[in-house]
Amino acid sequence: MTDILRAAFDSLRAAVIEYRWAGFAGVTALISILLFAKAHKAASLNARRLTVPEYKGSAFHIPHGLDRWDALAAFVITAAYAEVAFLGLGQTHGPESFTVFENTGDSAVIELEDRQDITRMWYFCGVRSGSYNLEVSSDGIVWTDSGEIKQEYADVLKWKEAELEILSDVKYVRLTALSTKMYLGEVTLFGADGALVKISGRGPGAFLTDEQSEVPESFTFKNSAYFDEIYHVRTAYEHMENLWPYEITHPPLGKIIIALGIAIFGLNPFGWRFMGVFFGVLMLPIMYVFIKRLFGRRSIACCGTIIFAFDFMHFVQTRLATIDTYAVFFILLMFYFMYIYFTQPLDTPAGKTTLPLFLSGLFFGLGAASKWTVIYGGAGLALIWLIRQIMRALWYRKTSERGFAAYLIKTVFLSLVFFIALPAAIYVSAYIPYALAKEAGIYSKEFFRIVLDNQIYMYDYHSDLVSAHPYSSVWWQWILDARPILYYLENFDDGTKSAFGAFGNPLFWWTGILAIIACVWSAVKRKNAIALFILIGFLSQLLPWVFVTRLTFAYHYFPSTVFLALAVSLMFYEIEKAWGRAGRLAAIGFTAAALVMFALFYPVLTGLRASTAYTNGWLRWFNGSYPF
Repeated sequence: MTDILRAAFDSLRAAVIEYRWAGFAGVTALISILLFAKAHKAASLNARRLTVPEYKGSAFHIPHGLDRWDALAAFVITAAYAEVAFLGLGQTHGPESFTVFENTGDSAVIELEDRQDITRMWYFCGVRSGSYNLEVSSDGIVWTDSGEIKQEYADVLKWKEAELEILSDVKYVRLTALSTKMYLGEVTLFGADGALVKISGRGPGAFLTDEQSEVPESFTFKNSAYFDEIYHVRTAYEHMENLWPYEITHPPLGKIIIALGIAIFGLNPFGWRFMGVFFGVLMLPIMYVFIKRLFGRRSIACCGTIIFAFDFMHFVQTRLATIDTYAVFFILLMFYFMYIYFTQPLDTPAGKTTLPLFLSGLFFGLGAASKWTVIYGGAGLALIWLIRQIMRALWYRKTSERGFAAYLIKTVFLSLVFFIALPAAIYVSAYIPYALAKEAGIYSKEFFRIVLDNQIYMYDYHSDLVSAHPYSSVWWQWILDARPILYYLENFDDGTKSAFGAFGNPLFWWTGILAIIACVWSAVKRKNAIALFILIGFLSQLLPWVFVTRLTFAYHYFPSTVFLALAVSLMFYEIEKAWGRAGRLAAIGFTAAALVMFALFYPVLTGLRASTAYTNGWLRWFNGSYPF
């Protein structure tokens, strides 16, 4: 029975990989429909305008409903983006078996089919770092020391070429671990003619030669880890193997999510990047619903969602197997449900406010368990919650209704449960892989000590991170889109290059910050509660970085882009309200221009090989700052 289930799972996995585009479109359609059905039901129950004395004449209103045309629009945008985002993501296969050298001195032997000279040696580095002693022999009895093969921390889950001299008359190759707990994947040898040598492994060395078909023609990001993937993917794999994790500078949930993609699609670039793209795609129907509930205009929801979807930061960062995507995804959801809570009629009984509060707290907890930056957004949620209570108090005072004290007590109690107790439970539970690695009892005294010690370590690490990096940047450079972080660069002899990095669509980011400034004016002068909501969200994610002195990068601005998209959508709403059809056409034209910018920069967003003349001449907008 087990074999049947395993065969069925393997067949399903192969089908998903082979037909992932169509399959994913179906998944997104289903998710979109469910979201819309839920949102439409909620909107129908609350379909009346809210009058708030402090915000007379504002654009603030109860969320608008959604219909089948909204579902179709969101589906088309989501499916189209999915097609682009998954294209060229990485190989769907690669070495997955490893020889484990438990102790120093453990060795593995590789046998060549024929005695011959060896000119090159490639190997796929597994988790853990250290080195091996390389020996060769023509008879298996007399061995010649041929140097040291290194597997450094930056080489994890990468193909690497050994630095060695030509090895003559070789029949056997022996690798001996000089460090403990070493994982080594596939090894391949090249003969004097440059062709692959037929080899087989003895004993522990069997796993070094069992996937020769996975040897690539060259080393690229499509078959190897890059940037912080060497930390996060490594840790995801270690969680799967009940190993103590290497990367402990962030909470575990993001790496657990990455591990889920690996469990489904295997330990390959597509597998470890899948969940990031999947979550990036799922942001889009949520963003569409959010914007439509804010402004009630299908055209604005389409434009705002498209601009956010094809923003360079969103596109590149979600295609990288790091944890930032999950943080942003949960930030989007926790503010979305807080908005639903915020816009409920002021006479809504406390009991009927439970669901949006619960969901906002739930996603806050999931986000905090992925990355600490989500906690910054928690301050924004708290401020919005407080404003809501003030609004409720003023409503009670104006209407002479009684029962505010009872309402407030119940609301405070529910909020403490949903935003403190629930997130704390989620956060602590995310550390179960740590307990399994240490063979500690789950929720035991030792388990809680592991959790506490990690919090201290993370705080010390992030507060003291002052090392230099060539592509670091600070908050004001993020706003100006002036300093991308380069993730990958390979120059070729024919005058072309493959490169990509994280930065923003200049048209979107520059307009977005102007829209944020407009939100300040609108919130203060016009008492516009939507502008205030967007502003609180934006500042809660950006302001903490103004005071942070540690090393920072452009991707730390990624959460703020959620609110940039909402601010630009508010700008579209105001323009359309003032100009009518001309305003709508202006929004559509702006969106089209943003897509043109995406196409213009596409090579340096995907690593597509392009001429250096093009990248240096057309894409280096800030000379000396744009590294493309």
